[in-house]
Amino acid sequence: MTNVTLPSRADVAIVGVGTAGAAAALFCAEAGLRVVALDRAPLERAGAQWLNAVPAHLFDRAGLARPTGAELESPPLVMHLFAGRGSEHVVVRSGHDALEVDMALLVRRLQDGAREAGATLAGNVRVLGVEGTSLRTEHGTVEADSIIDASGLAGAQLLGAMRPPPQDLCVAAQEVRVLRDRGAAEAFFRNRGIPPGELLVHMGLAGGYSVLNVRLSGEHVALLSGTIPASGYPTGRALIEEFAQEHSTWIGEAVRSGARAIPLGRPVDVLTRGRIALLGDSARQVFSAHGSGIGAGLVAARVLAEELSRGRGLDGYDVRWHREHGGLLAAYDAFRRFSQTLTVDEVARLMRAGLIDAATVVPAMRLEAPSLPPGALLSKTPAALREPRLLGRLAKVAARMNLLRLAYSQHPSREGVPRAHWARGVARIAGTST
Repeated sequence: MTNVTLPSRADVAIVGVGTAGAAAALFCAEAGLRVVALDRAPLERAGAQWLNAVPAHLFDRAGLARPTGAELESPPLVMHLFAGRGSEHVVVRSGHDALEVDMALLVRRLQDGAREAGATLAGNVRVLGVEGTSLRTEHGTVEADSIIDASGLAGAQLLGAMRPPPQDLCVAAQEVRVLRDRGAAEAFFRNRGIPPGELLVHMGLAGGYSVLNVRLSGEHVALLSGTIPASGYPTGRALIEEFAQEHSTWIGEAVRSGARAIPLGRPVDVLTRGRIALLGDSARQVFSAHGSGIGAGLVAARVLAEELSRGRGLDGYDVRWHREHGGLLAAYDAFRRFSQTLTVDEVARLMRAGLIDAATVVPAMRLEAPSLPPGALLSKTPAALREPRLLGRLAKVAARMNLLRLAYSQHPSREGVPRAHWARGVARIAGTST
């Protein structure tokens, strides 16, 4: 067992030093709080290790400098969204704000910043549990006013098991592979009307909630996929392997890869209990529409640090985060569950009707509420009316999304019966269990 010396006392003890946990350590330490942050993995292996798209404005909202240098794999790209393998598609040329970020380098930046601000970080430390104000680890006990579980799905589970049911688990994978034949690769993209270097997105590739992104990056091919296997689809890694085999003339072996299960579903109804609070994947602070929790976790870490430093404590974090951000994530989870019911043909029909286009895709990519001016809505009406059943289903989910955002804005500030009553009401709106 590695010899680790931990301080006996802290204002904030954080379990999990991936993106959300490292950000919380940085923000809390910058606010003058004494911080201890632990991870069961070596610190350099904590958190996601792949490339991920993160809206640039969420770095601004979290008070972080935007990625530069090696951390920034690519600026926002033109995206070509195809319905499965068909020809129906939508082009998003600008506005989505999505930066392709090297997660390992982002986590390193956050960890280094936390240390510089005075936080104590330690890897290879297994947490055994919490007793009162004590966080017990295999390397000793830390007394802390606040204990933050940012350890993810398979982590410490300090507030009990929060793992969602299988139908709410997205299994995602990302690989960077050798580019064997640039000419063949460029011909593949040109045949689909895509300039090399822009992003190809196969939506609903395996049906329902499944996606495969393909992009040329220098001498490599970047592939990202995600599915919900419990719905009967192959895993994200299987989609990548199938695509790479099909195009083996220009796609070679993997030089970098990663895979993880991402929790979907509404955010956890109560983020805190006593001295313990959930953050990041542990709290299901994930944007379900495209299965990303990076930006949401950064913003949640900022809210947590602000509420602790202002003396409003963990309950202040719970209430403020739900009111300001929970409704958006819950609303888009309702849309995610709708998308799971769509066939590839229905995705194509939604595109033809103008119900999936740049104006509807951009807010989702930016992790913002959908917004269309009246003129844009009116312009969609003639084509949309040719798909009355799809339009009706979409109208129902849109109404549900609006109700969820309203309900979360009224998240109760007191524990006990009122909060339980609120949770039951939200579950009824969402059509899910609490």
